[in-house]
Amino acid sequence: MAKKILIAYYSWSGNTERLAKIIQRVTNGKVFAMKVADGTFSTDMFDTSDRSKKQLETNQLPKLVGELPDVSNYDLVLVGGPVWSGEVSTPVRSFLQQITPSKTKLAPFYTDTGSADSYEKDFKHLVGTSQVVKGLGLTGSDWDTAEKAVVDWSESF
Repeated sequence: MAKKILIAYYSWSGNTERLAKIIQRVTNGKVFAMKVADGTFSTDMFDTSDRSKKQLETNQLPKLVGELPDVSNYDLVLVGGPVWSGEVSTPVRSFLQQITPSKTKLAPFYTDTGSADSYEKDFKHLVGTSQVVKGLGLTGSDWDTAEKAVVDWSESF
């Protein structure tokens, strides 16, 4: 029996969306794009970083726009986003706080500029007791081998 897979992602620059599309081709999962209100973040990377740090300091995570999927309808939820300051971006944090805990397995995927630091550790901390499958991270230099990396990763779940 094939697994029902949800690919939920937030993409600030387009890189995580690009990876999500590769994952969708490989897994045939259903895609859900997390969105925040216009103006929540800047198009400037440094300003966006400052805003996200302020959100974390004040515990005021951005609100996601639109209805969230019911993750309990899936066997596996692949949760993607950019790495911000070595950790999970604030929109993905919002998503993880809002989804209903279930027996659904979760797996992170992420894009970064070479500073993933403690992303997967942070992800595991955020989801508490949920079962987490090993994640997949890509940096800017990994795009030539991205499809193979996704195929190899998908074989682990």
